[in-house]
Amino acid sequence: MRDAYHEELDSIGDGLVEMARLVGSAIGRATTAILDSDLKLAENVIEADQKVDELQHDLEARAIALLARQQPVATDLRIVVTSLRMSADLERSGDLAQHVAKLARLRFPERAVPYDLHATILEMGQLAQRLMAKAAEVIVTKDVDLALQLEQDDDEMDLLHRTLFQHLIDDRWKHGIETAVDVTLLGRYYERYADHAVAVAKRVVYLVTGEHADELQQDIQPVTGVEGA
Repeated sequence: MRDAYHEELDSIGDGLVEMARLVGSAIGRATTAILDSDLKLAENVIEADQKVDELQHDLEARAIALLARQQPVATDLRIVVTSLRMSADLERSGDLAQHVAKLARLRFPERAVPYDLHATILEMGQLAQRLMAKAAEVIVTKDVDLALQLEQDDDEMDLLHRTLFQHLIDDRWKHGIETAVDVTLLGRYYERYADHAVAVAKRVVYLVTGEHADELQQDIQPVTGVEGA
């Protein structure tokens, strides 16, 4: 009975990894769709999000059933509750990838992203995909150090996000209001996607240590200055 219980706990973790890999692929393909104005690819990303939703619903149902049947305590309870929260972060990441694809579909056959911003959006898409790949690895390995690194990696996304705004407020902006709105939305989608990847990693830190990532980072801050000064 306990073996079946722990197998079910493991299967919830497997479901989270599958969700992370699906939404990681989705943001990569959505980025290609928005930059290439690829309608077919955009439609594929939009339709594929249903699989992510189904996985989340299935994971939630199994987690709630475990809570009802087994009434887990301590670490096991933390696993179940944290898994529910991670599934919500991953589902929202999938929605954000879908938003990028929907914008590509909305502007087809035109391109939503001006050519001079292609490199920035491509970099944001690639970074988002790398962050989610790391989040998936963290779920599998329970590597706290790697999980804590994601927040530092997210600083790069924040920098790219600011770069977009610098283009938008530049007096030389020549692409019109509609494109400015599209670029603003895209920047927000990628920035929020990265935030969800970081949130997943932080939840793994809590799952493993019982401490919140922010508190743990404060505890390990290096001491500066001369001792006794």
